[in-house]
Amino acid sequence: MRHTISVLVENKFGVLTRIAGLFSGRGFNIDTLNVAPTYADDTSCMTIVTQGDDATLVQIVRQLNKLPEVLEVQDFREQMHVDRELVLIKVNADSKSRSEVMQITDIFRAKIIDVHPNSLTIEVTGSEGKISKFIDLMSRFGIRALTRTGTVALPRA
Repeated sequence: MRHTISVLVENKFGVLTRIAGLFSGRGFNIDTLNVAPTYADDTSCMTIVTQGDDATLVQIVRQLNKLPEVLEVQDFREQMHVDRELVLIKVNADSKSRSEVMQITDIFRAKIIDVHPNSLTIEVTGSEGKISKFIDLMSRFGIRALTRTGTVALPRA
């Protein structure tokens, strides 16, 4: 089962290394990891997506709470959070395929952010499922480059 965890940490040197080490040292895999400063200069928010059963998640949360730089840990269960991912994707788009690429981009409410004679760079945000479907559709045109942010999440309440 996939779990999304939000970890509020002190913005100090080595915190990311310690948290990543906690996961790897216990044999837990990190599927996605996103770290960015919060509204306060001295804190950062880490959004971690991992897999495991409920017992594994309880162990991860306990271990995270033991770290001195960790201020708060939130386990986001289904229906209790909103999450998004950002992808930048450069696809082949010659004169024959450009309009179809643009139509699919429009359907997914994505944005074309760069145009070249033989390619388009597109920005798309959404759930992991939406992103995966968009990438699948774009693959038939030929993907030249792709980068993903990983999941970011906030509680609903």
